[in-house]
Amino acid sequence: MLIDQAKIHVKAGDGGNGCTSFYRDKFVRKGKPNGGDGGAGGNLIFKVDKNIRTLLDFQYNRHFKAARGRHGGSNNKTGRSGEDRYVKVPPGTILKDVATDLLLRDLTHDGEEVIVAVGGSGGKGNTKKRDATSGEKGEAKELALELKLIADIGIIGYPNVGKSTLISRVSSAKSKIACYPFTTKAPILGIVKMYDGDLAFADMPGLIEGAHKGRGLGDEFLRHIERTRILVHMVDIAQVETRNAYDDYVSINNELSLYGRHLSAKLQVIACNKMDLQDAKKNLDAFRKKIDKKVFPISAVTGVGVKELLDEIWNLAKNG
Repeated sequence: MLIDQAKIHVKAGDGGNGCTSFYRDKFVRKGKPNGGDGGAGGNLIFKVDKNIRTLLDFQYNRHFKAARGRHGGSNNKTGRSGEDRYVKVPPGTILKDVATDLLLRDLTHDGEEVIVAVGGSGGKGNTKKRDATSGEKGEAKELALELKLIADIGIIGYPNVGKSTLISRVSSAKSKIACYPFTTKAPILGIVKMYDGDLAFADMPGLIEGAHKGRGLGDEFLRHIERTRILVHMVDIAQVETRNAYDDYVSINNELSLYGRHLSAKLQVIACNKMDLQDAKKNLDAFRKKIDKKVFPISAVTGVGVKELLDEIWNLAKNG
């Protein structure tokens, strides 16, 4: 299951206290101040790791704290700084400050880092004839994490149009396939090896009318489409669910438009699936008369037409 939202608490390390110390010997009657400074607290740093796919770990561990700085010592010894704490997140993670609702960072690239909480400064020792000071507190924040999958291709359409079957055929990704709505409860990523490169496909859970308002699996998954470059819009051309293929096509595009964020402007490749079933050819002819765009008749079950579909996607991905 994809975990794509979490709330956590982060705390940077506190600074170490400055030291109050005086050097004395038989030649120095009035002590000479020699207290060292405290070390700085460690920072709390988020780092993108491409090998992580979900925010699942944050469901079980919601508190992250960096090390505090060591206190200063006598003989002008400065305390050791606290070690930074690195927290790994998947590509596509958005960080928001819960208190202010401000966007802190949109992390997309592998290895990208951001300091989300700054460690406190170390306190000053009494070396320079001043009173020693305490270290500053490290920053503490409540963060909201949201994951938007990053994929080259997003497969969209109504439930049971064959999205999961297609991604299972063209990649090693496997998702549950059955004849009832919302079988796919989370986006499934699959890597498809093409001629001289790879494409990341995302099988999006089925959308229905009202999805932009959260109906069905709704806008929780529409946001994942924002990250994709190209959409494969799949319709059930055999109309097994007794819905009209053209009406479904119009309805889904309307949901993309109502959701906003330029989803309706993305490149689309139209795949008319289930060509192996009865009435598919007749329905395809009727569909083509209503739409002035190139369509790709396929059967995700038998594989007919899938190569031509992938070739079109590859050409658009390279040149689009």
